[in-house]
Amino acid sequence: MKLKEQIKHDLTAAMKAKDEAKKSALRVVLGEFSRLDRKELIDDDVVKILKKLIKAEKEVIQIKGERADYEFVTILENYLPKMATEAEIKSWIEQNIDFANFKNKMQAMGQIMKHFGTAADGNAVKEILQQM
Repeated sequence: MKLKEQIKHDLTAAMKAKDEAKKSALRVVLGEFSRLDRKELIDDDVVKILKKLIKAEKEVIQIKGERADYEFVTILENYLPKMATEAEIKSWIEQNIDFANFKNKMQAMGQIMKHFGTAADGNAVKEILQQM
């Protein structure tokens, strides 16, 4: 089942279970989907939208200094794919990247992010490259 379809299915289940927090969070996500020009979304697009919403909500929480809306973030994070660990990223880099082909280490970032996709955070990869 595609991620977008899973979210719609979970919204229906939340409505039946009268889970107001989950229902409102998923409605926000579906509202973001409807604002896009395209109606067909691949899972990577859905993950990008979820990450954008989570980032925005975390910024609001920091500004307010409250944790009242943290449940929203938790609900959305459940739909994100498992992130690659630092050790997994480092291991893949050591096995597959030859830094002799690049003027500096940061130029390898494109290849690394292409391999990991949404399973790796760009800032984490950048830090790993700087440490190597």
